[in-house]
Amino acid sequence: MLLSQYLKDGRPQIVARDGTEAYELQTEASLYELAMDCIAHGESLKDRIAALGLGAAVDLAKLYDEGLLLPPLSHPDPAHLHLTGTGLTHLGSASTRAAMHAKAAAETETDSMRMFRMGIEGGKPGNGHPGAQPEWFYKGNGVALVAPGQALVSPSFAEDGGEEPEIAGVYVIGPDGTPFRIGFALANEFSDHVTERVNYLWLAHSKLRPAAIGPELLIGELPESVEGMSRIRRGNEIVFEKPFLSGEANMSHSLANLEHHHFKYGLFRQPGDVHVHMFGTATLSFGDGVRTRDGDLFEIEAAPFGLPLRNPLKQTAPETGRAEVRTL
Repeated sequence: MLLSQYLKDGRPQIVARDGTEAYELQTEASLYELAMDCIAHGESLKDRIAALGLGAAVDLAKLYDEGLLLPPLSHPDPAHLHLTGTGLTHLGSASTRAAMHAKAAAETETDSMRMFRMGIEGGKPGNGHPGAQPEWFYKGNGVALVAPGQALVSPSFAEDGGEEPEIAGVYVIGPDGTPFRIGFALANEFSDHVTERVNYLWLAHSKLRPAAIGPELLIGELPESVEGMSRIRRGNEIVFEKPFLSGEANMSHSLANLEHHHFKYGLFRQPGDVHVHMFGTATLSFGDGVRTRDGDLFEIEAAPFGLPLRNPLKQTAPETGRAEVRTL
């Protein structure tokens, strides 16, 4: 089953589909409100959806073209939504990352390769215990979450704005601090790879960029192997197109291990919060020497997730001066 949301009469309307046809869910609740109510009543999301029933049919592609699709899950207070992710989690991801930093460490094993090797050796423990700790990064709060079809804005000081086609887990935290996974969505973990390449310690800076998820949320388990396509359209031309692989069969860490190392922190188990946690990729246009331009359209698709995730790149004009702080 796939769930999405669109803006109807100033509020989110949930849409469900299990096949080719999409229908409004017969509720005025947002997906966030519905999920929290399910948790409060000890009911599964699928059971609640079945009980609510389906209403009018909708044309998701038309809503997409009209700019009405929303992220499949958001929080009414953006400060209570966390955008985070892990890197070096996919087979092949280390070669891309290591190549970016090879000049700085040409004669020694890079930190990236060491981190990747730790995942290969201990990222899937299989005994119910925590495995190797992955790379982890913070992208921002709900202010940085971009809806399908809306622009990914690269700030004026950025050196680059490049896509990262990923799968994200989408979660809410229950009243007792228990994380509940609602589902999985396509994600564009938009980053500044030129800044990262200058110095690995600037990775944190390079990740403080917007990210997009959706348009649809896959409810249930993630397929063992996911095959997708990432492309960049420039006008009528496709300047980059490459398949990407995800799912545990193509990863050096299990999802359970990645989730443990995120939610082991009490900070990330605050009741009512929403988490969008991106699981990494091994496919980057930057790794193939592509430099993006203002107006480029990123497109990420994979069959289990329904409609593709599309977002244009918007580069802001350079600013002069520096950020000013005033004494109160």
